[in-house]
Amino acid sequence: MHEDEDEVEASSAPLLDHLIELRQRIIVSLIAFAIAFIICFFVKDYILNFLLWPYQWAMKISGGNPDSIRLQSTQVWETFLTKMKLAAFGGVILSFPYLAFQLYSFIAPGLYRNERRAFLPFLISAPILFLLGGAFVYCVLAPMMLWFSLSQQLLPDSHLKVEFIARISDYLSFMQSFILIFGLIFQLPLVTSLLTKAGLITSKMLVSKRKWAILIAVVVAAMVTPSDFFTMFGVALPTILLYEVSIIVSRWIEKKEAKEKNKAS
Repeated sequence: MHEDEDEVEASSAPLLDHLIELRQRIIVSLIAFAIAFIICFFVKDYILNFLLWPYQWAMKISGGNPDSIRLQSTQVWETFLTKMKLAAFGGVILSFPYLAFQLYSFIAPGLYRNERRAFLPFLISAPILFLLGGAFVYCVLAPMMLWFSLSQQLLPDSHLKVEFIARISDYLSFMQSFILIFGLIFQLPLVTSLLTKAGLITSKMLVSKRKWAILIAVVVAAMVTPSDFFTMFGVALPTILLYEVSIIVSRWIEKKEAKEKNKAS
């Protein structure tokens, strides 16, 4: 314990030095984001085509021609500004590992050695879980929701056809919003493990709140999806499953810490 305290004291520096270091890390982080933004801006059309795949898949499943999809632009600068937002969104995702590394490098000297070892795996797993959440939206959720919208084009007992033409800004906002939401939802096991390690929650507490968690997941799913049971189920189920995974992770951490205490005693 004394070795850890000496290590932290040895790494302590005046406040001004910390502020200078913080400014330098913010500057290099902004430069990294700017480089990632420029890269994404040059390939913005490829990113747009990549994000259009769920739309094409839904069009194909609903009986349409996936090569004939159209996006609408109703304002003078709408297409350009939308592509700028798309490049910025891609720049944040592309530069996030480096930004997280800069954050870790700044706070690591103030942590004990065992705390640094515990924090580093979370730093690595966070972007992986975010990508898994984005992949779920891209491969499962977005195609389901778009298929439901396209399936409403032909009215029952009528020859009237309602053509669905999405605005480019609305479509990309839809994709980016759900990728962000589920990227954060997939962090639930990670957040739970951190709170369990900090002693703020327990697995028993999570089990006791399971009914409320399921209810909240279903209510939120009903609010963000159309009045379609399958789409709502597709949103609520992953959240509920992640909550169950969080319970398992919390129990595993509790058992591990109990074994370490027994060995120490």
